[in-house]
Amino acid sequence: MSDPFVEHRNLLFTVAYEMLSSAADAEDVVQETWLRWAEVDQSEVRDPRAYLVRIATRQALNRMRTLERRRESYVGPWLPEPLLTTPDVADDVELADSVSTAMLMVLETLNPTERAVFVLREVFGFEYPEIAAAVDKSEPAVRQIASRAGKHVQARRPRAVVPADTESVLERFMAAAAGGDLQVLMDVMAPDVVMFSDGGGLRQAALRPIHGRDKVMRWLVGVMGRDAGVMTLDTVQVNGQPAIRFFLDGVLDVVGTLRVEAGQVTEMYLVRNPHKLTRADKDVVQLSR
Repeated sequence: MSDPFVEHRNLLFTVAYEMLSSAADAEDVVQETWLRWAEVDQSEVRDPRAYLVRIATRQALNRMRTLERRRESYVGPWLPEPLLTTPDVADDVELADSVSTAMLMVLETLNPTERAVFVLREVFGFEYPEIAAAVDKSEPAVRQIASRAGKHVQARRPRAVVPADTESVLERFMAAAAGGDLQVLMDVMAPDVVMFSDGGGLRQAALRPIHGRDKVMRWLVGVMGRDAGVMTLDTVQVNGQPAIRFFLDGVLDVVGTLRVEAGQVTEMYLVRNPHKLTRADKDVVQLSR
């Protein structure tokens, strides 16, 4: 007989990550869920999947409230921790959209309970009574929260992108960056492109988003072009989307994801905080709904 925790472990990690945007914290939530599951009389549990998700949701909510205080003192923009994902995540359009950097940034604008309710309902399809038990609210209250969170997200949800367009622009961007072709870099960026960079106070990064192609180019040339050493690049799947990894003397320095619309980059997300790059160097994560 299979162990329900093992069977649903990838689901639990995915739920926690969508609530926390941090793989390290999601792993801690999964571990805490296992410890509590081990204490339960499992023969009395009618729906192990829903029960395990309820435990994970409550642990994630507790952690979200702690993280809110930690992020108040974070240096510069805070970006989600990038995850190397398997090709099947990109094939699941809804899952890929929900874990994309752009979407996770939208979810960051919800309060913890709103985010939990939205994720459980819209991404994982749980029913309202199950969600109510997970967030410790009444079913009518959860319905109201779901409606409010849904309208909030819908007003900010990034427009759908065409994966083939992203891959094509990514290839041009990477070739131009590797060859130092500044004109091609300029051409692939939209005039109103916005760049977010996250160094966490440990690596040089912009302290606020940079708006406009000229300013973004000046930052890229002035900061990343100044690093001494041999820069190499490769492409990978990150959070269900094509992405670029920049290595400096063989050490991962940046994970960059691009949002592409009408054949041009409209948003750039550059993660340089080394604490957020440990998994993006080698570990491929299995996500599940």
